[in-house]
Amino acid sequence: MTDGAARSIEKRVVLSARTAPIVIAGAALTTLAAKTQVPFWPVPMTLHTLAVMAFAVMFGPRLAVAIFLAYLAAGAVGLPVFSGSPERGVGLAYMAGPTGGYLLGYLVAAWLVGVLAVGRGAIGRLCAMLAGLIPIFAIGVAWLAVYVPTGRLFAVGVAPFLFGDLMKIGVVAAVAPLLSTSLAQLCDVRR
Repeated sequence: MTDGAARSIEKRVVLSARTAPIVIAGAALTTLAAKTQVPFWPVPMTLHTLAVMAFAVMFGPRLAVAIFLAYLAAGAVGLPVFSGSPERGVGLAYMAGPTGGYLLGYLVAAWLVGVLAVGRGAIGRLCAMLAGLIPIFAIGVAWLAVYVPTGRLFAVGVAPFLFGDLMKIGVVAAVAPLLSTSLAQLCDVRR
């Protein structure tokens, strides 16, 4: 093994040791966000979207995807991390249910928002988060179509959540500039 290859492996191990606590904490915070229900009309809202967008804007695509993959892995093995678990099932059975498409959409959004927000100002980050809603709703509604008649998809899968998601994006857009720099300096692992 050459010195360059050894240094590369060492760098990856050190980077992994530094990022692992962030990924674990992020997955735990995503669980907390999923379990937090805010009274809202017409349905209670969780803070899932807020967590996905915040991690993508603050940490970039690599860490945001790692955080959400860790969250999905915890759910896949049966931990009750999802908003409707354990009441509506756990593990892969829950993930294959009506909200499974939204979970996949969040994963895609974590990457997309992270990529689009890198190096952008407040307006660019806001636009990145708005773009992130597209895969969340597109994949979520496409998956939901297995369970809901086509004529009711918008009313059931988009309308009840759109205003709340826009509000959550507004919160992240307002708070991210304050947190992003300090978290990046604290963690020194941005992107």
